Amino acid sequence: MTSPASPASPVSPDDDRHDGLLAWQHRLYANNHSLRATLVVHLFTVPLFWLGCVSLAVAPFTSPWCALGGLGLLVALVLEGRVHKRERAPVPFRGPGDFVARLFVEHWVTFPRWVLNGGFGKAWRAAK
Repeated sequence: MTSPASPASPVSPDDDRHDGLLAWQHRLYANNHSLRATLVVHLFTVPLFWLGCVSLAVAPFTSPWCALGGLGLLVALVLEGRVHKRERAPVPFRGPGDFVARLFVEHWVTFPRWVLNGGFGKAWRAAK
């Protein structure tokens, strides 16, 4: 159950997630991915993020050296953070758990779905 927003912590009108995180993030995704630089960076950083996640997951079962692949997560976050500063400000995170959830959902579900359903192409054609 969520508590109503207090004046000290205003809630963005875009933070209405009545239909769940996946639908909410997909609905707002184009708002924060309108510049070609952002689109190009995501083409490289999303697979890098995947590689980092998989490397960390297999490291305990293979070689501890695989954990170094987790640096891909960090590199992806830094690059995306830099390019996103030129985009519309995102909806503020509700806390650390929300940050992690949104990050993983964006990379593993929302971006691939957005590419496959034509959102990326539409954004590319309309990009500034």
